[in-house]
Amino acid sequence: MLKLSFLDLVPVTDSGTIAQSLANAADLARHAEALGYHRYWVAEHHGMAGIASAATAVVLAHIGHATSTMRIGAGGIMLPNHAPMVIAEQFGTLEALFPGRIDLGLGRAPGSDQRVAQALRRTLASDERQFPQDVVELQAFLAGDERLGIRAVPGEGSHVPLWILGSSLFGAQLAAALGLPYAFASHFAPDALDEALDIYRRQFKPSEQLSEPYAAAAFNVFAADTREEAERLASSQQQAFVALRTGNPGKMKPPVAGYKDSLPPNARAILDHVLQCSAVGTVDDVAAGLKAFVARTGADEVIVASSMYDHGARKRSVALAMEAAKSL
Repeated sequence: MLKLSFLDLVPVTDSGTIAQSLANAADLARHAEALGYHRYWVAEHHGMAGIASAATAVVLAHIGHATSTMRIGAGGIMLPNHAPMVIAEQFGTLEALFPGRIDLGLGRAPGSDQRVAQALRRTLASDERQFPQDVVELQAFLAGDERLGIRAVPGEGSHVPLWILGSSLFGAQLAAALGLPYAFASHFAPDALDEALDIYRRQFKPSEQLSEPYAAAAFNVFAADTREEAERLASSQQQAFVALRTGNPGKMKPPVAGYKDSLPPNARAILDHVLQCSAVGTVDDVAAGLKAFVARTGADEVIVASSMYDHGARKRSVALAMEAAKSL
């Protein structure tokens, strides 16, 4: 069966609270685990009123306590924002709390704008140009490499599996060079998907962690019992994308029937481009979309992204996505 994981941005709605968003994340993780999802990802974003996952390691601890078997991980930590030793300590702690269940995906984007990035880094010298060196340093901390001369406790000897995340060719090349699994952010940045996966597989060098390439790719799913309802539910995420791309991000708004058709051509073009790796509709629609996406990418794992305004509808969508995957 197709291996599915789930990416949760822990959305905050315009009628909800951060506390409710975090409670929803735990509930959705329990639901995904019961359905058979392989992995549950949480991503680091900062300074965004509509996303409650900034303290990613803390959110993962919350999700870890709500689940018992499913792997959980950062999809991802934006490593230029942090000292590698601190991330080793955080994820070493998570591995001690939830042994054998933690994954650490790493990205080089700030997860914010440059003002927020500056506020996060303060006087840290690290920046995205040092990302490869930071990844290697983090590996060394997690392995307990004595050549560092200092210890990450917790962290050393935990060997938390690392992933490289990306939306460009750089991440694919780095993941291949280091022999790490690779996840592509095609749910919002699909342009380089095919070339990045090709480069990753062709250039892959086996490592102690991984003997052959392992690639995941993200895919939006908005599923409901009817296509009309799925299209309505998808409009909350569509509104969020348009708001973000036009410089006006905020909390998630309620769905609007016919939203996309009401937009001017330039805004519709934004959505058509950003959401080209998506399936909106019934189980059959989602199954067809997943089948075509896997045929295109050869992905070893599909990361389902599905942000919706109504928590119950989102849980239903997550269940229908798994039903679609099982039908393939």
